[in-house]
Order: sequence, then C-alpha cells, then structure tokens
Amino acid sequence: MDPHRLAYVPLATYPEPVPDETVLTVLDYAAVLGARVHVTAFAVDIPPVYTPLAGRIINIPDMIRATEEDSRQHCRRLTNLAGERAKSLAVPITCSIQKAVPGQMDDIAIVKSRYFDISLLAWSKELAVQDLAQSIVFGSGRPSILLPARKAPSEIKHVAIAWDESRVAARALADSVQLLGHGVRVTVLTVHDEKPLSDHGVAASLAAFLKLRGTEAGAENLSLNGRSVSFALQARAIEIDADLLVMGAYGHSRIRDFVLGGATTGVFSDLRLPVLLSH
Repeated sequence: MDPHRLAYVPLATYPEPVPDETVLTVLDYAAVLGARVHVTAFAVDIPPVYTPLAGRIINIPDMIRATEEDSRQHCRRLTNLAGERAKSLAVPITCSIQKAVPGQMDDIAIVKSRYFDISLLAWSKELAVQDLAQSIVFGSGRPSILLPARKAPSEIKHVAIAWDESRVAARALADSVQLLGHGVRVTVLTVHDEKPLSDHGVAASLAAFLKLRGTEAGAENLSLNGRSVSFALQARAIEIDADLLVMGAYGHSRIRDFVLGGATTGVFSDLRLPVLLSH
C-alpha cells in the first residue's frame, strides 16, 4: 500500500451524529490502506429564526443555541475518538471542526474531498449521514469507500468487482486497480438477468483481462431470483469472503433531484460490507 495515500473522512453531527463504532471502523480501514487521514467534523450553524412565536410559546433562540452546542460537543467527541484510534494504529491524522449551515455541509465536503485520493465514508441508517455520503460519491470526482460498522480485515486480500461493461463500472475498476495494487485476488460478479449485456461472458472477459495484468481473477454470473441487484451482489461478495465490493455508482439528474440507480440505492440504504463506489 502507498504510505502517502491521503484519505478524507467527513463526519456529520446534525441532526444525529454518525455512530461511534462506524468512526472506529473508518480509522481501522485507513490503517489497512496505509493512508494518512484528515477528519472534518461538521458543526451545525443555524441562522437566526424570526417569528411572532419566538420567545413566547417556544424559545426558538435557546433551542438553536442548544442544538448548535450539542453538535459542537459531538464534533469534539468524535474527533477525539478518531484521534485516539489513529494513535493506537499509528495512522497519521489531522482533525478539524467545520461550521456549516444546514444545506451547505455537503457542498463544503464535496470540495474538500477533491484534494484527497479517496474518501472513507462512515455509513449509518441516519438519512443525513447517507445524504453526505451520496453527495461526495457523486460530486467529488474521486473514489469513495462506504463503510458499515463491522470489523475491518487485517489486509485486503480478496475483492469482488461488479461488472456490466458500463462507463461507471469501468471507472470503478480503474480506481480499484490504482488503490489496491498487486497481490489482491479478484472475483468479477455480473448479474446477467438485470439489464441487457453484450454477451453472457462479460465477467469472464474482464477476468481474462485482469489475468493479463498478473492478477489472480475468477468470474461468476449471478441470477437475481427475485432479489434486488444490490442484495444479490452484496450477498455473493459476503459468501465468497470478499473484503471489499467495487461498484460503479449510477445516478442521473431529473430537474432538481438526483435519482440513484437501483443497485446504488440499495447499497446506500442497506450496506452490508465495505463498498468502493466511483461515479
């Protein structure tokens, strides 16, 4: 692993903080990747609210101050937690706390993430945490690894790559090759009954290409059998003891909304193992 790899770790604290156990997992994974880490914890900065009810029925200014202080306390706690874990793992780390008004945190994190080789994104079922991760995956132009709270491997030995010959799948493949280097075993996974493919052997074709690069690689065709594509890919990756699943992140804009593809939606809503996403 490259000892000079730089990883960005954004942490949301509003309206709910990212779970402690997931933060610890992120630092453990940074150690596996041999990365230097920069953690940004976001403290909410709520603009003043002016209403005829303020100070009468509901003390809105006091509620805002209490919410902001709660967020700042979570920032201090999470950065201390990350710093202590990094120290125990001998992972170089810097931490900062960034104030941001609601709605601007994602934009700030996107710009920051572009200065790093990869983003390590803590995952939870909290929508604000998922929204932050989605923004970085689709806005950074850099690869991201989405991480659930689970034990990190001592090293990445086996990677599953979801392959459908698409542009985003090719981007994810290229990012994973640059990230993982040599000595990693690869299993190419293709779902053959989810979308039209050029032929039935696309997984084997990619495996053959990887073998030309000197990579130990195999191929599998999967059937959905009534399952979602995200469940099928993650389930098989877990069954074959893959340390990481590599996927292209699908999404497109519909006027003001960003609509995710089915596989990408499933990963963000029900993450079961570390997933590298590229867009």
